[in-house]
Amino acid sequence: MGAPVIAVEGLSVSYRQGAGFSRVVDDVSFSVAPGEVFGLVGESGCGKSTIALQLLGYRSPAMRTDAGSIAFDGGDLLALDRVELDRIRGARIAFVPQNPTTALNPGIRVGAQIDEILAAHGQVDPDKRVARTLELFGLVGLPSRPDFLRRYPHQLSGGQQQRVCIAMALACDPAFVVLDEPTTGLDVTTQEQIVALLIDLRARLKMSMLYVTHDLGLLSQIADRVGVMYAGRMVEIAPTAELFTDPKHPYTRGLIGSIPRIEDESGLPARPLRGLLQRHNLPKGCPFAPRCDWAETVCFEERQELATAGGAREVACWRWPDISVPDDARAVVESPELDYAERLLAIDNVSVIYGSGQNAFLALRDISLDIGKGETVALVGESGSGKSTLARAVAGLLAPAAGEIRLSGKRLAGIVKDRAPEERRLIQFVFQNPDASLNPRARIEKALARPLQFFFGKSSAEDVMAALADVRLDDKYSARFPDELSGGERQRVAIARGLIAEPTLLLCDEILSALDVSVQANILALLQRLKSERGIAMLFISHDLAVVRMLADRVCVLFRGDIMEIGRRDQIFAAPFHPYTHSLLEAVPTPLKPHPRREGVREMTAAPSAAGCAYAGRCAWQIGDICETERPPWRETEEGLRIRCHHTLEELSRRATWPNAASINAEDQKALQ
Repeated sequence: MGAPVIAVEGLSVSYRQGAGFSRVVDDVSFSVAPGEVFGLVGESGCGKSTIALQLLGYRSPAMRTDAGSIAFDGGDLLALDRVELDRIRGARIAFVPQNPTTALNPGIRVGAQIDEILAAHGQVDPDKRVARTLELFGLVGLPSRPDFLRRYPHQLSGGQQQRVCIAMALACDPAFVVLDEPTTGLDVTTQEQIVALLIDLRARLKMSMLYVTHDLGLLSQIADRVGVMYAGRMVEIAPTAELFTDPKHPYTRGLIGSIPRIEDESGLPARPLRGLLQRHNLPKGCPFAPRCDWAETVCFEERQELATAGGAREVACWRWPDISVPDDARAVVESPELDYAERLLAIDNVSVIYGSGQNAFLALRDISLDIGKGETVALVGESGSGKSTLARAVAGLLAPAAGEIRLSGKRLAGIVKDRAPEERRLIQFVFQNPDASLNPRARIEKALARPLQFFFGKSSAEDVMAALADVRLDDKYSARFPDELSGGERQRVAIARGLIAEPTLLLCDEILSALDVSVQANILALLQRLKSERGIAMLFISHDLAVVRMLADRVCVLFRGDIMEIGRRDQIFAAPFHPYTHSLLEAVPTPLKPHPRREGVREMTAAPSAAGCAYAGRCAWQIGDICETERPPWRETEEGLRIRCHHTLEELSRRATWPNAASINAEDQKALQ
């Protein structure tokens, strides 16, 4: 593929920890060829983001580079000073961040933010900068109009914000782009659009990329080769197709075995990796040995370097030729048959309005939903569909404009400060972003002890340690601050904080979006266990439909504040589908059964009419004006699946093309007949 654009050789990086340093990247080597997309995967804390930042020359005061080099443009990036790095960053090497909401300056218009980059890299003509900005917006699929350049970030959707960040990265035609989890937190249809955009840009511009992610399904759609990291070391490098069809390293096998499969009709959890990463107690040999089912004594003692394993594959495991391919059995979690007839939470005709007067926005429209004791109800839908708004209304963070919410038959006050302390304890909220929900100045022990002190008047170290163990963190984490944890570790602490108050209802708002697949599988097993042992109910918000299929008892599909479809899990994932549900399912990436990419999803051009269907204007199955002028009726099967659509159930079933669309359960088939 030609001489590499960038080559990392023997890179070792350490961070200050207490009086010494802790090695987080250990002798890592790889290269990226012209036009190649190199994927970097591994569990949270394995060193992926540290490597990504090193490729840009970002060095924290608490970090040191112990060894290695990064060859780029005939020099070593690690040897450059700040002036030389500023010349390269943005111009020759660009960066697309994980969270566009925090990456974009909220006080500067999006056009001006790109203009600033062009000016910093030598474009002195203002008219040419404006023309280039318009060109970039068109390139990434944004409106190339002067009025759009004058918008602020908060006036754009999450997908549009990420497109702006990509446009910023491409502004100076860089040779190499580093993408650090660029689609984390985005819904599946928006994620599909961003990945399709990157594939198209790569084909047109021939640019090279380093794609850092924990989403293996997504990575299989875009990467040419994949590097797998564990505890700071590279354990396997292979062409993407080979990696997913025949993983060689035991850790890679475990990662792929942990992927939730949306096409899996059993709904069983994925098989999680055994144990958890304990950085403070790694053997001097293979770091994965304590968790490896094939490890022998020599694995703990002798370091294993990357070695050729045929073709373009490298594996750091001396036993890989002897390891047999495991069967495809999924882990089984015994779950008792629960009677969800006893309602815990009842949401009756709830509407939520943001703003007032001419600026009023109807975020939820007449939502009715109930959750039984011990039941898990999932809310799915794109960003802006009203999922988090509904959870915040249940938690008392937003007061409904109409309707009521009852817990165990008792009406709850609209605002949490007006609720009794016991009502507050029984409903706990786990937020999507632990960076914002955890106090950066409080140690983990204090963060977990506070709910105990608030609700029970006392706390103990034993309670805190037990809460950490529940989310697979050892007791040494109690003395750390949030910034000393990886993103996935911080989210596990946030989950532990929600559970420690012993609620009957847990509101989970995208709590797995920051977690890698192996940790995600462990957390899913934890949530299943909580459901089984404690009978805890959950309102589970997620854009990951594969996860929803494993965890939920019932699924509610939202779009623009309106319920499109609601039913049991098995009903939602089999025909008939609402057109919107069908589009969500088609957008789900999977490395196990790749599907042809669809053409771009149409964006809404205007707000839907209050009289018509919320999905009108974007629906691929739209009948005509009736969809825009009349609210659709509810279509219901004998088994209780409900779809709001003008099409009949027979027509909706006929149009379905998702891989599992043919697997209609017998009861629904009978109802359709």
